[in-house]
Amino acid sequence: MPFVHVIIAGTRLDPEAKRRIQQETTTFMNTIMRKRREVTAVLLEEVGLDGWTVGGEPLSVAAHVEANVTLGTNTPDEKERFIKAMDTLLKENLGDLSVATYVIVREVQAEAWGYDGVTQEYRRVAALPA
Repeated sequence: MPFVHVIIAGTRLDPEAKRRIQQETTTFMNTIMRKRREVTAVLLEEVGLDGWTVGGEPLSVAAHVEANVTLGTNTPDEKERFIKAMDTLLKENLGDLSVATYVIVREVQAEAWGYDGVTQEYRRVAALPA
């Protein structure tokens, strides 16, 4: 049940490009991070560039990604591959990006989040054999 927030600044994507980024991000969460596609949420947000600097200097285009997943459900290799895949996807769609384009995999404790009114910890315990 991951939630991925993709923030882009300095360019306006056409609807096809937005959809492509959302679809590819969902696919990466499914194929690399082993998350269920049907509960993977991707928010692509376009913001103004005037508030974004790197090293105190303005940019022409910028991006940032935060993917929230349940703590302990992914290996270091999976997280590394996801970060690389997202970096490539952003560069393919946005062009030249700052080296300080961050992709973060944020791990959240299972009892601290959930969906459909139930925590991930509840789901884990309910799935254990009786």
